[in-house]
Amino acid sequence: MQMVLIIFAINIVYVTFFTVRMILTLKGYRYVAAVVSMVEVVIYVVGLGLVLDSLDQIQNLVAYALGYGCGVIIGTKIEEKMALGYVTVNVITADESQKLPNVLRSKGYGVTDWSANGLDGNRSAMQILTPRKYELNLYSLIQEVDPKAFIIAYEAKTIHGGFWVKNVKKGKLFK
Repeated sequence: MQMVLIIFAINIVYVTFFTVRMILTLKGYRYVAAVVSMVEVVIYVVGLGLVLDSLDQIQNLVAYALGYGCGVIIGTKIEEKMALGYVTVNVITADESQKLPNVLRSKGYGVTDWSANGLDGNRSAMQILTPRKYELNLYSLIQEVDPKAFIIAYEAKTIHGGFWVKNVKKGKLFK
């Protein structure tokens, strides 16, 4: 029973490191990902070695599989807490009064807005850039000002120019 728990725990740790490393790699943190991968591979070799030494013990294989699944869940939860990167949020609202863009700008968000046309008439469209760690706050603020706003978000891969880059480098956003 002790071996089953050890294999389970080792695989949770391994897959958590694996998941975080993959996300770091995708987000461009290659050096941090390289360090994480060194720890990951040591844990992997130890865990796999324990399972391969006793392939006739089905409970060890089950513990390995369960640990793998739990590691994926824990790794993604950790990544959610890390909230690396930025998102671009597109908002379309029927309110053309500039209330929403002004509220968002006053809170530190980078907002570009323009007039748009929709099926039912004129609209106001906005593009907002925010660090992922503030994404949920942004959605709440938009819903507070305009509960009927249409929102689409996607990951921003490259950011260059504008007040945003200067303020991010100076650490001045959202303070």
